[in-house]
Amino acid sequence: MPVISVPQAFNEDELYVDLRRIYGRSLFLKCEGFNFAGSIKLKAASEMVEAAERDGLLRPGSILIESSSGNLGVALSMIAASKGYRFMCVTDSRCNLSTRWLMEALGSQVHVITEPDVHSGFLGARLTFVRALCASDPRYVWLNQYTNEDNWKAHYRRTAPAIAREFPRLDVLFVGAGTTGTLMGCARFFKEWHRPVRIVAIDSVGSVTFGGAPGRRMIPGLGTSVPPPLLDEAYIDEVIQVEEADTIRACRRLARSGFLFGGSTGTAVSGAMSWLAQHDEGDLTAVAIAPDLGERYLDTIYQSNWVHDLYGEDVLATADEMPTGTRSTRAREQIPG
Repeated sequence: MPVISVPQAFNEDELYVDLRRIYGRSLFLKCEGFNFAGSIKLKAASEMVEAAERDGLLRPGSILIESSSGNLGVALSMIAASKGYRFMCVTDSRCNLSTRWLMEALGSQVHVITEPDVHSGFLGARLTFVRALCASDPRYVWLNQYTNEDNWKAHYRRTAPAIAREFPRLDVLFVGAGTTGTLMGCARFFKEWHRPVRIVAIDSVGSVTFGGAPGRRMIPGLGTSVPPPLLDEAYIDEVIQVEEADTIRACRRLARSGFLFGGSTGTAVSGAMSWLAQHDEGDLTAVAIAPDLGERYLDTIYQSNWVHDLYGEDVLATADEMPTGTRSTRAREQIPG
């Protein structure tokens, strides 16, 4: 019987869902939402906070500050409450309302940016605010998930080895790209592994992460309006870009089978199924990472009026259709056997 005294001590790391019954193709979905922060971001948050404490950057009286579209903000809110730090999350108007309420319930201050930067979007505006506040008061400590190497190291040390233990014959791994911390940690680990694993990055249409044109993105989590400093494309084999309408279709299709997942998971599943439809002959072992669960998206992705107003009636009526992501090839050309 597990007994813990701090919330960050618990994280279920061995739960997978086989999506064959739902999609007709075998894809093992690694569920990262079963911890008290509700997402994979707990790993990066824990590693970054502990490193800042070891380095003497985070001390009694410090105020944590971070830019986040939601999940990292919740994880840091939880850890800050556990450790006795104050925390300010700088987010924007796309952040789910329930996520903001959750951070506030944990004692955090939430600052919402309502106007995007002309050139760098909402993320650029958030970063400008964080930098200005840090410059004005030395008590603020910015972990900076966008450049902090402990972000990707958390997944190099924990997420990827956990997958390798369960799937020693892994052929392809699908990972969503946000800050690219999860993506780069897993990609670096499997680049060094004893057998080749194809790394397929899943991004949102409208994201500039892999050089695409900027566009409207309403679902927080994956994608970015500023190129992520942590990204090294040499470790990535392919990129699949997913329309937000397909993200919603995937989430709702999973929900109708009893699995309520978040937007990032819907994007990852949609992109993975698009890739498998082109490549899978039945003998590939494929895993996708599901970063979070769906309760925080009840007023957006799972709210029919919200979906209808932003994406049209067609999205609500076509949840059973197979996804059609856009594929671009990266480094290695052969599918591992």
